This record gives sequence, structure tokens and C-alpha cells, in this order.
Amino acid sequence: MVLRRFAEFAVAERDRGLGPEVQQAANRAVVDWFAATVAGSVMDAARIMRGTLLEGDGAEGPARLVPGGERTSARTAALINATASHIAEMDDIFREGIYHPGSPTVGAVLAAAELTGASGADLLRAVAVGYEIGDRIAAAMQPAHYSFWHTTGTVGTIGAAAGVAELLRLDTEQFAHALATATTMAAGLQQAFRSDAMSKPLHAGHAAEQGVLAALLAARGFTGALDVLDGEAGFGAAMGKSPDWNAAIADLGSPWGITQPTVKNHSCCGHTFAAVDAALELRNQGVATDDVQEIRVATYTMATKVAGNPDPKTAFEAKFSTAYCVAAALELGSVRLRAFEDDRLSDPRLRNLVERTTVVADPEYDAAFPGKRAARVTVVDRSGVEHEYERDTRKGDPDDPLTDAELREKFDDLTVPVLGETGSAELGEALWGLPELGDVRDLAGLGRR
Repeated sequence: MVLRRFAEFAVAERDRGLGPEVQQAANRAVVDWFAATVAGSVMDAARIMRGTLLEGDGAEGPARLVPGGERTSARTAALINATASHIAEMDDIFREGIYHPGSPTVGAVLAAAELTGASGADLLRAVAVGYEIGDRIAAAMQPAHYSFWHTTGTVGTIGAAAGVAELLRLDTEQFAHALATATTMAAGLQQAFRSDAMSKPLHAGHAAEQGVLAALLAARGFTGALDVLDGEAGFGAAMGKSPDWNAAIADLGSPWGITQPTVKNHSCCGHTFAAVDAALELRNQGVATDDVQEIRVATYTMATKVAGNPDPKTAFEAKFSTAYCVAAALELGSVRLRAFEDDRLSDPRLRNLVERTTVVADPEYDAAFPGKRAARVTVVDRSGVEHEYERDTRKGDPDDPLTDAELREKFDDLTVPVLGETGSAELGEALWGLPELGDVRDLAGLGRR
């Protein structure tokens, strides 16, 4: 059974220690998760969840929220923190799985680490294991799964359970049952993010919470159906199209999935990124928005479906509009959080560019999806001259990664507005030192303004 094989891998690897490359990748993933979570923590969806779920809790519970430090249960902390991490659309991606592994996995593992008083090294190892198992399942399920399901909410539940099971040092049998119980609780419909709603980030939070629950139950002897992933009426059959489970379990850890993420460089849907990167390059080459007659974007079909809104009215809709994001890149030179503030959304110069933009699918790009996310942007100026740039990958993808320095710049950009410069620096220093941190609970409340 596939779930048992994943469990056997995790337990067998447990005492070998992470290699320096894998540990560094896990450290980067946690730093990136905190950046996205701090930014999302002050947004409406996170505020509503805190107000709803912490009401009457007082100072109960071993886990804390990011970045405020409010105390609550491990499950509630996982739910709120993981939701917050997905709101700003700055959390990482596993390209081949069409999946955001960090939001549910780190959210769940951090809550469990605070519950148990785990070390920073233990946290990083558990995160790496959660990514490995979640990434493998996500890749096996695509591309059919993504037609209807939000992978972060579905597979994320299993990845979260894997990370917590590793942190709790469950034996092979318990580990497999944790994965099985998580699998039957996997949920998250893609329709939830085809309109302006708060449900999309909740998918990540629900996945984290259920992953924590599944592992904690398994630790006490709770059992699941071990063939629930690959059985004839299981997850793969119901939510995919003939996934190749043999490929999913082949050569586990070669390479570790956590070394292959896409680290987001823009605060919008990842399907817009190749086009945004191309537009930024045209801007750097001197293409001026005052002289734009027409903008043509060619990309892959899924990008046109998920991020094809031609006339976004809200920040949420704009993040899922390739036309808006390309226009913002050309006009502003950046598509971070500030590009989605109210004054930008109503800026007549930006709206004019959006109206001049068309987005179409290109069969060549479809053939390379999901392993490649490509786009071509053509700007026609008022003299009829065409300026074109093509990106066959995205800045932040494994083949064009953000450097540590660029990741630090992203962390500062997302956290300083919330924490201030001193608080951001304090939290960042502690996070980059995770391999030497003796107790993850020492992070609690760091950086609070």
C-alpha cells in the first residue's frame, strides 16, 4: 500500500539526519512561510477567524498565533496560522503538483512543535518530510485533480499529517494510519477561488488543522483505511485520473521535494507569474506605459481559466487576473501587496492598460504544463512597433530560484509594514537560526510590534 511505503520511508530516514542542502531548503521554506503569514495575519480573513475562534479562549493552549503570540490549542493555531499564510498569495508552490505545500505543512508542524517543545532542527526535519510526501502525492494526482480540486486543501491535509507524524516520531504503523485518516478528510473545491471569497485560504487552514488531528489521533491508536489513497474507491480514483502510484513512491528523497519549490516573487496567483516576469523585463528594456496601444499575453490554458479575469474589481479578483497583473508590472514595476491597494485598483492609468490587454492560450505552452509555466508578452506601441518577451519559467522556480538575499528582501518587504523594522529583524534573525534553536517555543511572540 502506498501510504505504508511513505511511512516506511519517513521512519527509516529518521535517524540519518538531513543533509545540509535539505536542511537549508527547509529553513528557507519556514522563513518564507513566516513572511507570508505575517503579511496575511492583518488581513480580513485572518481577523475574522481570530475573532471567531479565540472568543472565550483566554490564555488557554500551548500554541501561539503568528505574529501576535495569542495562546490557543495546537489545532486552532494550525487552522488560523495556515489560513493567514495563504491570504496574501505569497506562499510557496510545488510546480509539478500545482500545490502550495508550505501553508498547510509548516502551519501544522509549527503548532505541533510548540505543543511538544521540539527543537528547530526537529521542526525542519518534519517540514521536509511533510513536503516530500505531499509533493509526491500532488504530482501523481495532476493534472486531472486540479480541474476541480484545490490541491492545497486536499493533498495539503496529507502533507500536514506527514509532517506532524514525523515530529511526533510515530512508528511506521501509526504514521501510515495518520496519513490514512488525513486522506479521508481531504477537501477543497477549486470553485472557491474563481470568485471573490475567503474560502481559498481556509482550505490551507483546514488542511493544517486536520493534519494535526490525524497525527495526534494516530499517536493514541486511532486507525484509518490504509488503502484509502490507492484503493478502488479511494482518493486517487475519486479525485484523479489513474495516478501512477509506483512513480510516486520511486526514489523517495532523490531529490527531496523541499529542495524543488517555487518561492513566490509576486503577490498574486502563480499562474500569472511568467507573464508578469516577461512584462517586468519589457519595462526594464524601456517600454513605457504612456506609449502602449495594445498588450497581448499568450500562456497555458489553466492560467487563462484560473487567472483570466479581464475586468477585476476587487483585490482578490485582481490577484487572479493576468491582465491586471501584467498591467501593474508595466506601470508600477512591482506586483507585491501594494499593487492591490484600493488606490491602485481604481487608478485610471492602470485600468486603461487592463482594457488594452488580451490573454489567450498557446498549445505549445499547454504541452509543457505543469512542469513548465511559460508565457509571452507582446506590447504594441502607438507607432505599431511590437516589443516581445518570452519567459519559459518563472522567477522563483527551481530553475531560476530566489537567492537567500532576495528571500531576505521579500521577508522584509512583507513583515516590516506589520512588525516594524526592529520586530522584523528580530524575527528574521531567529528564523535563520532555526537549526541551532533548542526549543521552538522560544519563537513565541518574537517581532511583536
